Amino acid sequence: MSTITIASLLFVLLTTTAAAIKTVPSDIAALKAFKSAINPKTIPSFTCLYSWDFTSDPCSPPHVTHFLCGLSCSGNRVTQLTLDPAGYKGTLSPLVSKLTELITIDLSENQFSGPIPSSIFFLPNLETLILGSNSFSGSIPPAITNLKKIQALDMSHNSLSGPLPKSLTPLTELTRLDLSFNKFTGSIPHLPKNLLELAIKANSLSGYLQKQSFSESGQLEVVELSQNSLTGAIPGWFFLKPSLQQVNFANNAFTGLEVPKPINSNLIALDIGYNKLTGYVPVNFTTYPMLASLTLSHNKLRGRIPWEYSKKSTLTRLFLDGNYLIGLPPKDFFTGKTSLSGSLGDNCLKMCPVSSELCLKSQKPLSICQQAYRGKLKPKS
Repeated sequence: MSTITIASLLFVLLTTTAAAIKTVPSDIAALKAFKSAINPKTIPSFTCLYSWDFTSDPCSPPHVTHFLCGLSCSGNRVTQLTLDPAGYKGTLSPLVSKLTELITIDLSENQFSGPIPSSIFFLPNLETLILGSNSFSGSIPPAITNLKKIQALDMSHNSLSGPLPKSLTPLTELTRLDLSFNKFTGSIPHLPKNLLELAIKANSLSGYLQKQSFSESGQLEVVELSQNSLTGAIPGWFFLKPSLQQVNFANNAFTGLEVPKPINSNLIALDIGYNKLTGYVPVNFTTYPMLASLTLSHNKLRGRIPWEYSKKSTLTRLFLDGNYLIGLPPKDFFTGKTSLSGSLGDNCLKMCPVSSELCLKSQKPLSICQQAYRGKLKPKS
């Protein structure tokens, strides 16, 4: 074979390879629409989007001067859209849905506003959607359940509102959901089976904890529902979920608490402070083998502190302040045999030693305690 023929074949091969790596036109059009929906005055010269110059091909290396960051490709298709937190202002173009090979979208810590386009919920390969810390508004459409491959979904710290979809069970791959710091109303949706972390903190959720919402979510490890308006009793079935490790129900309107003895519990930390709990401090919490931190502060609990709490070796943080607890606190709290921290203050306890950190906050005035117990308390001797 002649040298000319070999050179010709090599030229054809190189030309074919170069042509094959060029980004498909529909992806380029979608990227152009995405950038054009952002206020150019919020794209400084040091940012990823500034380097998006469409005189170059987005997926063709080397990226020396253009498309330095903000996206990734596999072959000739865009697979990741991951912006830097530069304070970009604008809306999210619905044409992003044309990037059908997207696996990741991360636009967090910017200033995107307006509704989240329904079209992005039809991306067939999307596994990670992070829109947190922006200014998105509007509701979450039912189309969200089309994200069959989604694993991580974060829409926290926005201005989203309205009720949540009744069921998220079609999202069978979802393991992490964060909708905190929005304006969502209504009840907790029916959760998917593989969910590990649930966070809907600081919204306006209301109603009771419904067993149906959690019936399929047998792998839940973290539940963060603080700063809502949830009410009723926290049911016993909830604490029987063996995978639970961290639970925060603080700052709601719960009125009761059912605590069964555990079955293979991994519960480590529980916060139910600032609610409206009545009754006694549940002694059954001391039978949870891994429990290290318990907060029941600022409720309406009465009676004595069960002595079993002072014998629980795993317990390192205990906050019972702001209730109406009476009697002598367990003496073993103060012997130095434990490394317990927390607070027993703002109660109606007798002889809580001020030398202990647990008792630094003073107790309630006797008049308030007598009123709470309808005058049945005797003055402290």
